[in-house]
Amino acid sequence: MADAYIIDAARTPRGIGKAGKGALTEFHPGRLLAQVFEEIGNRNDLNTEEIDDVVVACSSQIGKQGSCVGRMAALDAGWSDKACGMTLDRFCGSGITSVNIAAANLMSGMDDLCVAGGVEMMSYTPTVPRADKNRTVDGSNLHLRNLHAQPHQGICADMMARRDGFSREDVDALAVESQKRAKHAIDNGYFDKSLIKVRNEDGSIALEAEEFPRPGTTMESLAKLDTVFDKFMQVAIDETGETFDQLVKRAYPDMNINHIHHAGNSSGVVDGAAAIIMASKEYAARVGWKPRARVRAIATVGGSPTLMLNEPGPAANKVLARAGMTADDIDLFEVNEAFSVVAAKFMRDLKLDPEKVNVNGGAMALGHPIGATGSILIGTALDELERRDLNTALITMCTGGGMAPAIIIERV
Repeated sequence: MADAYIIDAARTPRGIGKAGKGALTEFHPGRLLAQVFEEIGNRNDLNTEEIDDVVVACSSQIGKQGSCVGRMAALDAGWSDKACGMTLDRFCGSGITSVNIAAANLMSGMDDLCVAGGVEMMSYTPTVPRADKNRTVDGSNLHLRNLHAQPHQGICADMMARRDGFSREDVDALAVESQKRAKHAIDNGYFDKSLIKVRNEDGSIALEAEEFPRPGTTMESLAKLDTVFDKFMQVAIDETGETFDQLVKRAYPDMNINHIHHAGNSSGVVDGAAAIIMASKEYAARVGWKPRARVRAIATVGGSPTLMLNEPGPAANKVLARAGMTADDIDLFEVNEAFSVVAAKFMRDLKLDPEKVNVNGGAMALGHPIGATGSILIGTALDELERRDLNTALITMCTGGGMAPAIIIERV
């Protein structure tokens, strides 16, 4: 099997994802991603006529984020029309999946040069009128609903916390630590290598630093926040009138949920985009690139759609087995902090040292632009491996529908 090399990674800072409030909210999603393409292409003298495929993740492919935003952004960046593009959706796991697909194409020998990445404008999608008012991921497919109850992800997080014995104090403490680590990383420039400056059409800077973090977060300030997802329980899912409480009871009739998640220990709603140049060994050598890392292994797992946030641990075990490694062989881990319990359970299940996991903070502090997050985490892990002169990182995340992709990268 051929190697898939990571040549470079770039991303935007994450902007607050509320219409009219964040610095990126007026940007077209394709233009935002195109700016990342322009920057990473220019700094690597990328010959876009030779790109085999541009693989882009975007979870909410509606309105301006529809129409194959991957291809449209490549054209908007001024890249050759010979550079094909596609757009995929695996919910929150999309941004790892885009890299994994590009890696698989390179490892199979079918492609020589790919660009992977993702974009999500979370400030935009709530503004798009939708005929379907369904509040679950089942698309109002009642036959599917009778097979698999799929509650809101936040309710699922509280269900997991109840089942696995995590307290409000446990998840709040992890959120405080995420904010602390993110502040330290920002203050010391740990993200600077991958960050681009997002510019307005007149050339002025729209955003050049992370906009979401709340560095003053403490256990005391989090204790004042009301839990959120208990308020969802009596909300009707759709026109059927069924509530989330009734949906949960389909699968777990005896579960008494202790709701512990709130805005401070859940991932932030933000806008952002990311890109990663990937190439075969032969292509990199021909154009004189020095690869930064290679893809050691990729994997995806599926599990319960009801407890849909449960799969990062199994995904990590699967990708480790494929690489012939154990968790002890991994220097750094990145697991998306969709909700605090996801990271807490991941560390406990794999018996990990917390000092090796999300070392520069995670989505509770920095935000989670759904389609872009996975690619952002891969770039963040690579930057940190280089900064610490370490070798291997494992990146994974949960997704809606009960799945998780994972990837192991290794410096070269």
